[in-house]
Amino acid sequence: MTTTRPRVLIEDWLPIEELGIESRRENAAKSALPPVNFLHIWWARRPLVASAAVVLGGLLPAWSQELADTFPTAKEVRTERSYRAWLLHLIGVWGDPIPARRAYDIAKATGVRVPNPYTYKQAFRNSVARADIDLLHAILMRTWGNELPIVADPTAGGGAIPWVASRLGLPVFANDLNGVAASVLHVGVKVSAERGIDLLPHTETWGKILVNRVAERLEKYFPSGEDEQVATFLFANAVPCPRTGRIVPLLTDKWLRKTRGSEAAVRLVTENDGVPLEAPMFEVVHGRQVDKADASMGIAKGGKATSPYDHLVIDSDYIKKVAQEGGMTQVLYAVVTRTKDGARSFRAPTQNDLDAIAAAEMEFDELKDRWAADGILPTEDVPVGSKTREPMNFGLSKWTDFFTKRQALTHGAFVEEFVRLMPEIRDSIGDEADDVLAVLAFIASKALNRNARLSTWDLSGQRMRSVFDSHNYAFKWTFAEFGSARQLFEWCLANTLRAFGWLSELLDDTGRTTAADDPILRTVTVTKGSAASLDLAPNSVAHVCMDPPYYDNVQYAELADFFYVWEKRTLGRVMPMHFSDDLTDKENEAVANPERFAATGKRKNELATLDYESKMTAIFGEARRVLRDDGVLSVMFTHKRAEAWDTLGMGLLQAGFTIETSWPVNTESENSIHQKNLNSAASTIMLVCRKRAAHAGVGGVYLEDIESEIRAAARDAVTRFQHDGIDGVDLLLSTYGPTLSVISRHWPVFSSTPDAYGRERLLRPEEALDLAREEVVTLRRARLVGKAATVDDVTDFVLMAWDIFGAREFPFDTARLLALAVGGIEIADLDRWKVIKTGKGTVSLLAPADRLRRGADSALPGVRPNADSFDSAIDAVDTALYLLAEDGAPGAKQFLDRHGFRTDAAFIATVRGLVNSIPRTTIRGEWVVPEAELIDRMVTLWFPDIVLSEIDELAAQHEPEQLDLGI
Repeated sequence: MTTTRPRVLIEDWLPIEELGIESRRENAAKSALPPVNFLHIWWARRPLVASAAVVLGGLLPAWSQELADTFPTAKEVRTERSYRAWLLHLIGVWGDPIPARRAYDIAKATGVRVPNPYTYKQAFRNSVARADIDLLHAILMRTWGNELPIVADPTAGGGAIPWVASRLGLPVFANDLNGVAASVLHVGVKVSAERGIDLLPHTETWGKILVNRVAERLEKYFPSGEDEQVATFLFANAVPCPRTGRIVPLLTDKWLRKTRGSEAAVRLVTENDGVPLEAPMFEVVHGRQVDKADASMGIAKGGKATSPYDHLVIDSDYIKKVAQEGGMTQVLYAVVTRTKDGARSFRAPTQNDLDAIAAAEMEFDELKDRWAADGILPTEDVPVGSKTREPMNFGLSKWTDFFTKRQALTHGAFVEEFVRLMPEIRDSIGDEADDVLAVLAFIASKALNRNARLSTWDLSGQRMRSVFDSHNYAFKWTFAEFGSARQLFEWCLANTLRAFGWLSELLDDTGRTTAADDPILRTVTVTKGSAASLDLAPNSVAHVCMDPPYYDNVQYAELADFFYVWEKRTLGRVMPMHFSDDLTDKENEAVANPERFAATGKRKNELATLDYESKMTAIFGEARRVLRDDGVLSVMFTHKRAEAWDTLGMGLLQAGFTIETSWPVNTESENSIHQKNLNSAASTIMLVCRKRAAHAGVGGVYLEDIESEIRAAARDAVTRFQHDGIDGVDLLLSTYGPTLSVISRHWPVFSSTPDAYGRERLLRPEEALDLAREEVVTLRRARLVGKAATVDDVTDFVLMAWDIFGAREFPFDTARLLALAVGGIEIADLDRWKVIKTGKGTVSLLAPADRLRRGADSALPGVRPNADSFDSAIDAVDTALYLLAEDGAPGAKQFLDRHGFRTDAAFIATVRGLVNSIPRTTIRGEWVVPEAELIDRMVTLWFPDIVLSEIDELAAQHEPEQLDLGI
């Protein structure tokens, strides 16, 4: 080893702008995602390109002349610039993404079609040559010893980190507490890395046999007409009308297709020749026959319904009560078909369709008891949880309740045929059989996600949606079912083979420049267990690289149960060590789940946070145990809530780590439904940590002693990272890592305020993060309104909220912290002053018209056209905007002239700030934020000195040291 503690590349540099662009590009289209995403669903996966950069950045040494001299013939390490370019090449970035992204953004903004500006494939598709792998291994062995360094991921989840490490030929250790995740790791990382290519012919052969057996068995329950192939059945959940007793289908609307010229919808028929029907019938209408108003009118909305018989409301409590008592039924309302030439059409249900459903239900009723006894059918109850509460409210109390009887029959038949096939495969192919069986079991997992009462019809995409299009069990009023068992399982087999095959091929291609090259020897160890107790020797791992659970973002175990109860009847027969429990382990899961502490009442959130912190501390403590003294811990974390960072930071500090540096990378898909319009963090913060030296932490350091250092670190982070495209909430988050870094260097640090008993207490990271937020506000304010301008605290809050969140609605918790950062304002006061409206867990900035004061309230803060004066500039500006909208330019001008606002510094600064902070985007000609249009009109008419937009000009007013990019 060259040094006792090699300085690694990520401690000096990470190409965050390139990684942000490539990460978003990797996630841009669902159809072009990496194969790890297709093999089996898992939640909150990290992009492969970002994962590869962090894995390598934490192992490769920082460039030095000594490194260049050691490998004199390697042009890749000759200079620092070539070395950094080589890292990008190793992770698959084979072009310059920055100008390509700019060209893409310009084309998107202008609507001009241009050729694809990216001249190279997505990074994960590019396999590096053997010469690069050999050089990489030589450098790593020189740096870390005579063996390749181990990469360990204690909370490996969907497997992005271990997969990219294995692809590069590094020894990998991957662990997860969840049996479903451990199985995904086994198949997606270990099997694909060690023998994937060799297994492909067997998986295809036996997969077809399995699918054919299931299809032949179930074909009679899915009839199609002579000139059609049924593609999808569309169902509505239904309850009896509480007054008439007649069946009410809970349709949210009646559309089937909205494409102009080929519209299709259903029409509800409630009587026949004047005689009321006990259950409604449906007609399908096309084109001009569609009554668009009727098609858009649903029966169910907002949890309630309107009876189509007496047109009175059916309240949500009644619907839930009926569902919980087993009285909710399902009504087939339309059938999606394909003709021989592939054209899609819609028709009403026929008696043949209904008879087939009835026959399938009868068959299931005959089989279910035997299947339960034989371990084919899940019998487990759905446990109460934060995510399972909603489906339980609608009567889904057992895992089989998530499926209609025909769907359950379909899945049960697959399990039974899988079990019957197991001895045949084992007799035929011997040692490789269990790996083949594990891959084939994923066919069923994919089918579960596509064929349940929570899988729906995508009106815009004209296809089925999966159960987990979102990270929850949101109940669906309508749902879709595959047109036949053959279609379902053939589709699932093809997708499973494609994903597993692609994974295996990418691994096999990496390091094989020619067919004569020997494949890279890859070793992967997968374990299932607590990340606080790893099957690793002390001081054995060079890089612990982890993407831990994100506080309360995703309840992995609750969601994974949906698969677990079925998979232990397939995968559990192949890998019993991963499915030894009845359900997934929620007791030891490191997430903040208040539902586990529901019995404690109001303290449940507090206890959930403490539980998460203690578990993360234990996990980080175990990481410290297995990490070499010269090793690196990298933690990828995404969360916008301060409590999450507080608990994560405390866990790292208490476990004995220092945070050496941090990097924000835009990793979230711009099209993600989990991110869109939610003001969510789009960046993952990469924390780079080291073991704290034994002599560190002498004590006696207080927050006041390091306050200036924290503020300086926050300022530096803002000025550096906004240059790299980090903005909004993410810019705020980018200061959290540097703040934790300052604290960790001085740990233990004590708070300036004692505990309830007057005793000295350790600093909570949140107290230091407050200082970082204040610095962000100071810098962003100067950027928005100009350095010399000043605004009042209420106006400051509005400007900062628009600037940071870029949307009207944002989280209550972050709003509270922002209000404190701008001047100690209380959220309750902002609500009372009609600046915001508080909701359940959120706040919303009110539009000028919503802030109007009338009558007795006319003296309170808000929009007051007749006021003599205003306490805050935002009230004055909103009043002017309101008058411009209501009375036009003459009324607004009269108001501005009467108060002298056209030359008022605070008013002008506020307008300038709104110009530079409110999103100025339009969709189909409509402004996303209507105020933006009003502000544009007001500026154009009366404030010619304000430029639309002048952010770059104002940024230039900062002192040079604040604009130092630190690169």
